[in-house]
Amino acid sequence: MSFTLNNKIILITGGTGSFGKKFTEMILDNYPDVERIIIFSRDELKQSEMKLSYPSKEYPMLRFFIGNVRDKDRLKRACEGVDVIIHAAAIKQVDTAEYNPTECIRTNIGGAENVIDAALSCGVKRVVALSTDKACAPINLYGATKLASDKLFSAANNIRGWKDIRFSVVRYGNVMGSRGSVIPFFMEKSKTGLLPITHDQMTRFNITLEEGVKVVFYAIENALGGEVFVPKIPSYNILDVAKAVAPEAEYKVVGVRPGEKLHEEMITESDSLNTIEMEKYYAILPSVSLIYSKEEFAKHHNAKMVPFGFKYNSEKNDSWETIESLRNKIKTFIDKDFSF
Repeated sequence: MSFTLNNKIILITGGTGSFGKKFTEMILDNYPDVERIIIFSRDELKQSEMKLSYPSKEYPMLRFFIGNVRDKDRLKRACEGVDVIIHAAAIKQVDTAEYNPTECIRTNIGGAENVIDAALSCGVKRVVALSTDKACAPINLYGATKLASDKLFSAANNIRGWKDIRFSVVRYGNVMGSRGSVIPFFMEKSKTGLLPITHDQMTRFNITLEEGVKVVFYAIENALGGEVFVPKIPSYNILDVAKAVAPEAEYKVVGVRPGEKLHEEMITESDSLNTIEMEKYYAILPSVSLIYSKEEFAKHHNAKMVPFGFKYNSEKNDSWETIESLRNKIKTFIDKDFSF
């Protein structure tokens, strides 16, 4: 029987971000008997704004905790009685991380350690950490810290002892329409009639917020512990995104930014040795696991090992967004007054 969020207490770190807000919305829609949702974040303004969408009389199950994942004591206090932790808090802007490396390390790696420690100390049952395609063969600090975080969460299953807890990771590509992503940026720049393009051959994986939440739901319900779940999602060419948002605008190639890849990867060739393919997902298994063998995991999920040398790259993907499919997806979250 799969794990359900009904009658559970859930804590979301970074809960006022794009993912946290969508996750909260979808929990309330899909799990009407959820006992409590704790929004844990450091920004009181964003919490205040989110509270306006969820009046306490109508949503008595919501709680808002001011706190930082770098503060271990505050995090442990917030995790008392919690069943499920979704770890979405991070410093994720590539240029911000490069300019403030110590702060990035303290939040993305130190914060991950604190989440693991709090979960083990407070009797939490499930922990799912959000990763990024930039954690795969990283070339920037943000990606490197998220890779370290992924390794911490995977390895945490080996130190759980007899505790009934499972740690897993979800890794996916660019989230469509999230704060700081390319589509809102292009929408704003389209007002000037000129869109800056980093490179006309650049590709990225693409996933909507709703699809990202569904991957996390899957991990909560099905993880055995230690997996990095990677959804099978389409890629897009950056020029197609520009044409979908502003077909009449001019384009100017400005060059790839420092720490940025031309194409993103979510599973490397080296990962293929430990990767299982399921119907809708791949799962990168930990290289050291005290829980199961690769064969046992594959049998449990009725899955198969990928061939040696397999890699999952946004340039070589089998599935692609078109200008029309991008435009249709964009219409689901843009302001109704925005016209193409």
